[in-house]
Amino acid sequence: MPLLHRIARTDHPTIAFVLDGIPREGRHGDTLLTAILEATDALRRTEFSHAPRAGFCLMGACQDCWVALETGERLRACSTPLAPGMRIVTGAREVIR
Repeated sequence: MPLLHRIARTDHPTIAFVLDGIPREGRHGDTLLTAILEATDALRRTEFSHAPRAGFCLMGACQDCWVALETGERLRACSTPLAPGMRIVTGAREVIR
């Protein structure tokens, strides 16, 4: 279930991207964080307790929202604009054993 629900900018053009192997859509002007949390309930899992995380400061000052592209490039989700065709890997859906 998504953590965020869009109430504004619903008329902006959609942008297709892939999140953890699943095709998704965001909107022109979205950050990665907005697009991801509108599609799911967590951005990543913490390295220590494996608890779900959804970002912390939301302005690029902390280190809580790092995600990666399938190429391995790391990006801050809160300050990186969504671009068409991005293939984002978060690890939020990994099963911890």
